[in-house]
Amino acid sequence: MLLGTWNLENLYRPGGPFGPKDEAAYDAKLAALAAVVTELDPTLLGVQEVGDPEALKDLAGMLDDDWHLALSEHPDSRGTRVGFLSRAELRVVADTTAFPAELSPVQVDDAGLTVSRAGRGFLAVEVGDGPLCVAVCHLKSKLLTYPDGRFQPRDEGERARYGAYALYRRAAEATALRALADELLDGDGRARDVAVLGDLNDEAQAATTQILLGPPGSEIGTPGYDRADGGDASRLWDVAPLIPPGQRWSRVNSGRRELIDHVLVSHRLAHRVTSAGTGLPGEGPPGLPSIGPDPAERRGAPGSDHAPVWIRVG
Repeated sequence: MLLGTWNLENLYRPGGPFGPKDEAAYDAKLAALAAVVTELDPTLLGVQEVGDPEALKDLAGMLDDDWHLALSEHPDSRGTRVGFLSRAELRVVADTTAFPAELSPVQVDDAGLTVSRAGRGFLAVEVGDGPLCVAVCHLKSKLLTYPDGRFQPRDEGERARYGAYALYRRAAEATALRALADELLDGDGRARDVAVLGDLNDEAQAATTQILLGPPGSEIGTPGYDRADGGDASRLWDVAPLIPPGQRWSRVNSGRRELIDHVLVSHRLAHRVTSAGTGLPGEGPPGLPSIGPDPAERRGAPGSDHAPVWIRVG
């Protein structure tokens, strides 16, 4: 079984303010995405930045065989949402944006606006009789937007403040996602196949990513990994250390390689992972464009500015 995640980068049908400007550009984007999915051949693929539900259907229609789709009903302000492409039937078990009741709303701009929900839904599905439970997410971006739709700050004070607002929000969203993971694990990660995956918009050692792991200890690559402990029932393992170092990135930001898309798995799954990677299996490092602070520069570009991140489970 190959389980993965991929940010499809602004998957809209043409004609709107965010997607390709014409049918030719749209067709080129779909063809590039479909070629990757076909070669990747996932059993279950979590996807992000689906701006138009019909566009995901168009993509699935270009793939071999029949694919099952699921999409969150909680898009962001641009209409993008998370979802799944699956070879097997899916059962939606959660679609939520809720912060934990104990978590106060977080400030998101200079005017004092606060939010008490995630900007995009967290969607969880079950597959098979086991079952395999998987949640997909897209946390708040590090690419900052300023008042009036600007991508550049007026000064460094504004940059710092909006960087902090984005971090507050991403941390709160990670906390909400961890609460969903707790529900899926139900204190029994040694016996349950659970995965949390998606675009976390931060790297493996970032504080926001670490929130998702649960109890510290026995991470992959540490001496405690092969020793059972009390945290195994509720812990998640980030598979990033299993990705070959020469492939350990999923986006290139201003020339810097970053691994910001992740697959995290329960104890039962972690010890059955046979390989992990980015891009396409067997093809070496992913070839990605370098992006800048203005995402509009890639409007209508074919393919995606992210690489898939995947695991193979035996």
